[in-house]
Amino acid sequence: MNMPYHRPVMLQECIDGLNIKPDGVYADVTFGGGGHSKAILERLNADGRLYAFDRDASSKQNIINDSRFSFIEDNYANLISNLRMFREFGLDGILADLGVSSYQIDEPSRGFSTRFNGDLDLRMDTKQSLSAQNIVNEYGKEDLTRIFRYYGELKAAKLIANAIIARREASPIKTTFDLKESIAHLASPKTENKFYAMVFQSLRIEVNSELESLKEMLKQSLECLKQGGRLVVLSYHSLEDRIVKNFLRSGNFEGIEDKDFFGNKLSPFDLINRKPIIASEKEVKNNSRARSAKLRIGQKR
Repeated sequence: MNMPYHRPVMLQECIDGLNIKPDGVYADVTFGGGGHSKAILERLNADGRLYAFDRDASSKQNIINDSRFSFIEDNYANLISNLRMFREFGLDGILADLGVSSYQIDEPSRGFSTRFNGDLDLRMDTKQSLSAQNIVNEYGKEDLTRIFRYYGELKAAKLIANAIIARREASPIKTTFDLKESIAHLASPKTENKFYAMVFQSLRIEVNSELESLKEMLKQSLECLKQGGRLVVLSYHSLEDRIVKNFLRSGNFEGIEDKDFFGNKLSPFDLINRKPIIASEKEVKNNSRARSAKLRIGQKR
């Protein structure tokens, strides 16, 4: 039974960005509901091949029955080791959609949504031990402040950390609403939804080591892609987008561009789009998730 996952954002732009060869080999490293994978398979002939990655076990409900398709239940940070198991040493394209799926958000027990009361979990891989409950009940003030300041870019990071610590001293913070109640006095009525979203985003990034995994996948993509292969990445917040932008432009995460003796840039990628591609007004109207999405595409030199 297929799960009600989200409608893929900028589906056509992503597929165009991959520049699919009918007999090519591709990886969809964020399988989710399989929308991007299905669109890739439609453009492959009998010799084409698609590998799909997802660490969320629920995504297995959407596995595609196709001899050209292989599903890998693992973090995309382990891209190379998994492809080597399949004796696959050169990809024509890699697609990564870094968004949280609608299924994850709408399932209260996963704790991804600020709208529902459920366990404060936020794990992409439910087999891992660290959850958001562990973080809010066990991390010290400095680490909590770091998480909210860096991952949520929240000015009130220290106040949020103090409020969480004060609340947990009275009783453990176990649910999404427990957390919201502990910091409610810091939320402005006009921007409270965004405030809570940034707090939850911060915890989600920490729980799942999202930025570290993204960096690892990007580094490994260089080894996996053939010359001329495409790297197509959809990001949804500024921290992710900055990492992707710097890597495509310079081959590192600081954005420091190396040049040869003649002053030519030594980036491992040619940029297909200088500025990020954003969703059309029509798509944003039909799918609010597309509003913050930025698409960047690079071609390996």
